[in-house]
Amino acid sequence: MARAIVYTEIGSPDVLHLIEVPDPVAAAGEVVVRIEAAGVNPIDAKIRGGKRPSPPITEPRPVGFDGAGVIETIGDGVEGFAVGDRVAIRDAHGTYASALALPTDKLALLPDSVTAAEGAGIGIPAGTAYQVLRSLDVSKGDVLLVHAGSGAVGQAAIQFAVAWGATVIATASPARHDQLRDLGAIPVAYGEGLLERVRDAAPSDVTVVFDGAGTDEAIEVSLALVADRDRIGTIVRGPDAASFGIRAFSGGSPIPLTDQEQAWRAEALPATIALLATGDFVIELGPALPLAEAARAHELVEAHAAGGKIVLVP
Repeated sequence: MARAIVYTEIGSPDVLHLIEVPDPVAAAGEVVVRIEAAGVNPIDAKIRGGKRPSPPITEPRPVGFDGAGVIETIGDGVEGFAVGDRVAIRDAHGTYASALALPTDKLALLPDSVTAAEGAGIGIPAGTAYQVLRSLDVSKGDVLLVHAGSGAVGQAAIQFAVAWGATVIATASPARHDQLRDLGAIPVAYGEGLLERVRDAAPSDVTVVFDGAGTDEAIEVSLALVADRDRIGTIVRGPDAASFGIRAFSGGSPIPLTDQEQAWRAEALPATIALLATGDFVIELGPALPLAEAARAHELVEAHAAGGKIVLVP
């Protein structure tokens, strides 16, 4: 029997339970992955806690979208993957488990130089950052302002933009400034006077904004800096983005993705793995907790006390 974390009602982290489930079987076009690490994302806790729309629960609901592991069995018609391959997983359903059957379009090969914890930390944060930056057409010569640069999505956005030749200014508390410098960004503190600090830090006019903070301050500063509203994107202020004339993107929210955005999210997984393998990308890792401690992981995420990407280890 395999093991999985599930819940049968919306509620606090205590609704998460570890149960035994039948061993997964690979259908045609699928593989069974033995999970070595499951990435814990804020959206997991938001869905469990009823802060994001979800269908009525009619059976035990699995948890988790991201992970990494080793292929154990292969279904008919699978090409490009073999038993024993290490893989990273994105956009799955139920990675908080010891094993999972998955279609191969949710996988990318993971080289030995990239750990399972790093592979499990890619999916939603890197996929969101990559999709939004591509949608905003960030490229060499741009000056990008990232609000909330020290979070997982913000860190990914900084690193992609720097790799593509953009200059990046990122907001964070002063305690995180050295970390942002290490990622290639110019750090600035948020709070009163932010607009002036950004203008002083920028080598030229800010041309594009990635908002991961969602505060009124972040929106007001963005509008003051960038005249082209199509180049201001938020992953937090979806409900009222249109009232500011700016663009809203999904950061794990119910905003539907276009086909192109889906393609960029899929592209992000192998692109990030390639950068990790060459040492040109860093994922800040937090605690690695046993699978049975999924509730504790959600408590840490909700308290903003993770200190990096939490992974669950079966």
